[in-house]
Amino acid sequence: MNSKKTLLILAGGLGSRYKGLKQIDGILDNDSPILEYSIFDALEAGFSKVVIIVNRLIPQSYIERLNTIAHVKSFELQWMYQEKSSFLPPDYDFSEREKPWGTGHAVLCAKNAVQEPFIMINADDFYGKEAYLLASKEIDIHISGSQFGMAAYPVGSTLSGNGNVARGICTLDTDNYLVKIEEQTSIRKEGSSIIYTDDGKNVEITADTLVSMNFFIFHQDIFDALELYFKDFIQSGPEPSKEFYIPSAVQRMIDEKKARVLVKASPSQWMGVTYANDKSSIKDFLTSEIKKNRYPEDLWN
Repeated sequence: MNSKKTLLILAGGLGSRYKGLKQIDGILDNDSPILEYSIFDALEAGFSKVVIIVNRLIPQSYIERLNTIAHVKSFELQWMYQEKSSFLPPDYDFSEREKPWGTGHAVLCAKNAVQEPFIMINADDFYGKEAYLLASKEIDIHISGSQFGMAAYPVGSTLSGNGNVARGICTLDTDNYLVKIEEQTSIRKEGSSIIYTDDGKNVEITADTLVSMNFFIFHQDIFDALELYFKDFIQSGPEPSKEFYIPSAVQRMIDEKKARVLVKASPSQWMGVTYANDKSSIKDFLTSEIKKNRYPEDLWN
């Protein structure tokens, strides 16, 4: 059994479609953003350390707020900045780069802070209590340098009524190990159908198709592979807007037989805020969860 487990939260995105810093946008009157519900659930599931990857736009007032919560609730909290210069050659010119380098680079930025098995999640996604319990058990039983895990969600429960969403469609073998993640950026509901557009053609998928929502369960050995792959990515001369994604890195590890990824359908409801108008849905959902006594009204009191 692994005595120490870390929750790694990716909160360095710019939230272009949300039009704001959705990572720290409070949902209810308690002012807790989604990432605090994730921390709450992870602590209940036996995680004792939280590492948050942020950008320089995160206000100091929020950092101080969460530092105070960590002190009162006695969990280890570290903040790491996703700098554009991190893990780049000293003479590399990234002056035309506007966005961060992507989720794979964000995870890599935690290399010096994480020396134990960990979950990687998005700050603006609500994954549910049971997903963290599942991950904690997977770390105890299955996670190693050559085997990772993922909690996947039925695509039908991850759509937004306010526009297209990007999801990683999962193909599994007969033992539920990941064969392929296919990133599709135009998934939407049209009438009673769920479709995406690929190479100019509409493709229909069923509502129970499992997709990756960036809830990965990793061993710390992944950092060595990420560093190598990011070096290759930079050496390929990427366009200024191209990103180094964690699913692509995981896919390469699978293809090179460096790791297997055991996929389990999450028993929890996923909720998220891709667009500003999505906020009302998760507000209603969390209000319902509080009424069911699954969360206190004031999360930390």
